Amino acid sequence: MTKAEFLKTLKERADLGTIAQADAVYRSLFEVLWESLKAGEPVAIGGFGTFKVVQRAARRGRNPNTGAEMQIPASKSVKFTPGKALKDSL
Repeated sequence: MTKAEFLKTLKERADLGTIAQADAVYRSLFEVLWESLKAGEPVAIGGFGTFKVVQRAARRGRNPNTGAEMQIPASKSVKFTPGKALKDSL
């Protein structure tokens, strides 16, 4: 599903007047999600799942082109854990 298809469906199901209103809801949802994750807070959406920030440790890796060893720095990443209702529906 593309963003345009998603916005069209959101507009219809939420009985919004325009695609612009659906886009505002869409942007607001992701802004709240983004801000919470940046603050280090997990975001749990009942029945859907949980988003949380996880720390990845530094590790050694190999450059696939040259085979040379390299150090991969530590980083943060977002992890999504699906909720029971989502798992059961699939």
